[in-house]
Amino acid sequence: MVKLRAAGAGEAEALTALVLRSKAYWGYDAELLASFAHELRIRAGEVADRRIVVAEDAGAGGRVLGLASLEGTAPVARLGLLFVEPEAVGRGVGRRLYRDALRRAAALGFRRLLIDADPHAAGFYRAMGALASPASCRPGDEDVPAGLVRFEAAPAPLADWARAWTGGGPAVHIGNVAEYNAQFADASLDREQRAAHHYACLAAFYSPWPGALVLPGAVPRDWIDRVCHVLEWEGSEGEGLEVYDGLVDGGCGLSDAVRARPALAGRLTAAGLPLVPWGRTEAFARLTGRPWRPRELRYESKSAAHGLFARTLAGGGHPLIVLPAQWRAANRRAAARLLAARAGAGESTVLKSEHGVGGSGTTVVTPDRVREAGGARAVLRALPRGPLLVEEYVAGPTEPGAPRDLTYDGFVDGAGRVHEAGGAVMDVAGTGYRGATVGPGVVPAWAEKPLLAFGEAVGRELAAAGYRGWFDVDFVADGAGRLAPTETNLRLTGPSVAFMVAARLDALRGAGHLVRIVDRVELGARLPEAPLEELCEMLARRCTELGAVFLPAIPTGAFDPAPWLGVFVAAHSREVLDAAEALVRAEALAVGTAFAEDQRVVEPSASSASSKSNGEGGFRVT
Repeated sequence: MVKLRAAGAGEAEALTALVLRSKAYWGYDAELLASFAHELRIRAGEVADRRIVVAEDAGAGGRVLGLASLEGTAPVARLGLLFVEPEAVGRGVGRRLYRDALRRAAALGFRRLLIDADPHAAGFYRAMGALASPASCRPGDEDVPAGLVRFEAAPAPLADWARAWTGGGPAVHIGNVAEYNAQFADASLDREQRAAHHYACLAAFYSPWPGALVLPGAVPRDWIDRVCHVLEWEGSEGEGLEVYDGLVDGGCGLSDAVRARPALAGRLTAAGLPLVPWGRTEAFARLTGRPWRPRELRYESKSAAHGLFARTLAGGGHPLIVLPAQWRAANRRAAARLLAARAGAGESTVLKSEHGVGGSGTTVVTPDRVREAGGARAVLRALPRGPLLVEEYVAGPTEPGAPRDLTYDGFVDGAGRVHEAGGAVMDVAGTGYRGATVGPGVVPAWAEKPLLAFGEAVGRELAAAGYRGWFDVDFVADGAGRLAPTETNLRLTGPSVAFMVAARLDALRGAGHLVRIVDRVELGARLPEAPLEELCEMLARRCTELGAVFLPAIPTGAFDPAPWLGVFVAAHSREVLDAAEALVRAEALAVGTAFAEDQRVVEPSASSASSKSNGEGGFRVT
């Protein structure tokens, strides 16, 4: 185990020798090394001023394996030194030292961290998320020393909202997606909710730092290893993420499945960590011993949310928010009359189920569709049974590429305070949600202020109604500089976990990440676990070469008859982000030709995913 500590003045000579041994690792001759000696020397009186930290091997008598210095005065810091003993290269020592320097820089108020790197170390700093600086430095910056390559990072603490969400520390994540959906009896979802069990994999990202992960189905161990490596999840003493999977054999009741295992329930609830579900349910309330007030979730109803929006707008102060008209049809015949009248007037209509996720139960009906179907009743016969809402259709922007579907994400804490995570742009095809992008500059400038202001106002209404937890407000841009709110979700969502990943990457690698969650990347063939991991390794490597981060989000779809993969990609620019997504999609379709003739479903085995089939023991990733 590697531990970090402040260096002592008495170590200056030994640390200088380590630096020179590390520099020699790159094959420099003795004469050139001698020319570096003066510049690389550490003097006893400088150790504290240069904020030098050492990494020591706690299992080998405290032997020093590397060191890093954090130099300068705010707002610009310099990573003056980062050197590792040659025999310790590849053991993660340099990564630990770099991450610590970035964390310390953020805590001290630095907003830029400059790194003048040996060319041999350039790949390391790119992998750490540092960005190559242009040849011309900013005014006030020193020139780059000859023979070195300048990189830069933007130190950032964990976002304030993320600290408020789970206290800034680890949490227990409960992937109760199907359990949450089931309480609304949504007719547009299949009874088995297989997709919901896949989507429960997103439980890994319910906060920036999980301490334990509880899942209904079995997941590949390699996937958990990879996620832990990329997001560097480990405890203060090096303990790893605990995973309890394969707990639900059919059905939707994950919380009750945990309660049926007293040892597991006791371990999770006695740890003192926040328990974070996908959404609140009666079963989750029983698990946590909290009061269950189902009325808190009433605004999951699309008609109730519409009424909430109307009341919020009635107070004024939101001139760029326009509410589409909505009518609740008493029965299918009434819905047909409304739809026929609107089609006859040349108006498109949105038909909605009272509840639905990811666009399920929502259909846009144009006048042409009504005519082609042979009338409004014929259109309605093809839709899920149950109550229908008839809503005015909002035409979107006409400019190619202009965002149409946006969302506000935030949460109400236990004291009723609203915290803003931010705005995101969603990828929606027809009415089906496919993914979202979060990060600085994603939401168009004209939409950002009205979106954030209205989202916060809705949050205050939810808080007053007694709701506590994550929520979002979805919008459609109308093409005339206005936003039309369409629904609220009182739970976590795809955009919300993208915010979690962005917060973690910003704290680890520097501020400014754009993060995109892509719900469904089609695979060319079903893949067993080992080839799936090989694919993820290749995609991670190729994305790193682009300057992006690749992270598998939903691996279990790869075992379906029509295989797919949910992923995150992250980068500091839209161009790199788009290139990374295109790369991932192309390689995913091309992969698996060796398996095309033998399409047997290979499910993750209990032995490969957990140490006990009933999830009581789970497994730990370190």
